[in-house]
Amino acid sequence: MMMDQKEVLELLRAVAAGKLDAEQALLRLKTAPFEDMGFAKPDYHRALRKGTAEVIYGAGKTPEQIRVIIAALREHGQRVILITRMSADAAELVRRDFPLQYDELSRIGVVGEIPEPDGIGKIVVATGGTSDMPVAEEAARTAEALGNQVVRLYDVGVAGLHRLLAYQEEIMSARVIIAIAGMEGALASVIGGLADCPVIAVPTSVGYGASFGGLSALLSMLNSCASGVSVVNIDNGYGAGYLAGMINHM
Repeated sequence: MMMDQKEVLELLRAVAAGKLDAEQALLRLKTAPFEDMGFAKPDYHRALRKGTAEVIYGAGKTPEQIRVIIAALREHGQRVILITRMSADAAELVRRDFPLQYDELSRIGVVGEIPEPDGIGKIVVATGGTSDMPVAEEAARTAEALGNQVVRLYDVGVAGLHRLLAYQEEIMSARVIIAIAGMEGALASVIGGLADCPVIAVPTSVGYGASFGGLSALLSMLNSCASGVSVVNIDNGYGAGYLAGMINHM
């Protein structure tokens, strides 16, 4: 049975209180840390080690491989399974056997029930434009699957700054902000100058030729003059959502 850090702590407290003997506790902890399936090695102890269970990166995997990994994780007790960059074909196959929630825009799939938010505050996900929404939804749905409350502020880029300023209350009360933008990537600097919380900048590959597939936005965000802005890789909504969730639970 897969256990997270909270469950292991409760187990140890039960042993300390004499409610459970050491042999029973050992039996519950003995599950092998991973399984060699030939094409994959699912990590069953990641929730114990990291606080967050295994996530499946769907790109490059066949629908059947994804289905088999999900089955293995479920057999070992993982209640919520997040699949990123999941194709519609994979979603169709997985849905035959498991309770899958699938979003075509972000290509995020979730098997199991989204947990109730238990983070400290709110995560704001803001985009420069509507074209950034696939990356933004990857970030937002990742954060929600990890137990966070998310506020979405889409299409509030610097080409119409008044749109962003209309949401100052949400920006200034956030625990973490994910700023997602392509083109010149200026949104992260503007938000960084307004917010008193960490800002995670996500450059996207949105833009014309000289944006070089997101490289222009990436360099702009790395060179931001606003303090408290960090940057993840181009189009890496998952990485931003995961990091924001970690910050919101600290």
